[in-house]
Amino acid sequence: MASLKALKLRIGSVKSTQKITKAMKMVAAAKLRRAQSNAEAGRPYSQRLSDVVASLAGRITIGPESPRLIGGTGSDQRHLIVVAASDRGLAGAFNTNIVRAVRRAADELIGQGKDVSFFIVGRKSRPVLQRLFPGRISGQHDTSEMKNPTYADAQAVASEVMRRFENGEFDVVHLAYSNFRSVLAQEPTVDQIIPVRPSAATAAAAPTTASAVVEYEPDEEAILADLLPRNVAVQIYRALLENQAGFYGSQMTAMDNATRNAGDMINRLSIQYNRQRQAAITTELVEIISGAEAL
Repeated sequence: MASLKALKLRIGSVKSTQKITKAMKMVAAAKLRRAQSNAEAGRPYSQRLSDVVASLAGRITIGPESPRLIGGTGSDQRHLIVVAASDRGLAGAFNTNIVRAVRRAADELIGQGKDVSFFIVGRKSRPVLQRLFPGRISGQHDTSEMKNPTYADAQAVASEVMRRFENGEFDVVHLAYSNFRSVLAQEPTVDQIIPVRPSAATAAAAPTTASAVVEYEPDEEAILADLLPRNVAVQIYRALLENQAGFYGSQMTAMDNATRNAGDMINRLSIQYNRQRQAAITTELVEIISGAEAL
């Protein structure tokens, strides 16, 4: 049984931890508001741009002159998964959930006989993926100095990925990130960003709208040549914004749970301390009374 001194030191230690977790919860809550606002503000543009590119992709005939970002390489054997996670922990299962979604997608592709590799954005996912898929990490973008995601960061990742795609290192690119829904709900998502998938609605409506006259200036392929690289960067930027909001939401929840658990532990230790202290006082009183009676 722990001594009174040991229990008192432990209570003090847990109280110090509780102060830290409470402070981290408040900091995460303050940062979450801005991160959530940024994520919500970025969704309409990224979604609309994705819809426009997919619609244009459904209206052109894929040929040798088509941009590779939409026409592909003619094969789908080599897949790259860009894994966007965080550089920090203490956020519950945030990074774990992203890696779990990536693992499911990778296992499915490998089961189909595809060659899968990973490009890491956010170092927390790297150790787990190295252990699960040894030798398959083909690159990493350093985000250790990135406090808040910027379009320049996303553009740097997109430029590296597109450069390697144009060099023929892989055929298909997927983007894995956590789609922020609420403080308590983040949805790990794995989307294909290269080559662009034509809009199903456009493809289905094509036979009935063949007589419609739509003029593009310049033509569709010229527009796509400009929009496709921008779309890749925008989708990565959206993933970074969604990740940041999801990270702070998960961290706030995790720190709130840690603060509550610390409070429960303090209560249990305080009860144990008071019981032992009362027992020690009772023992001393009994000894004093026994000694007085003996005299």
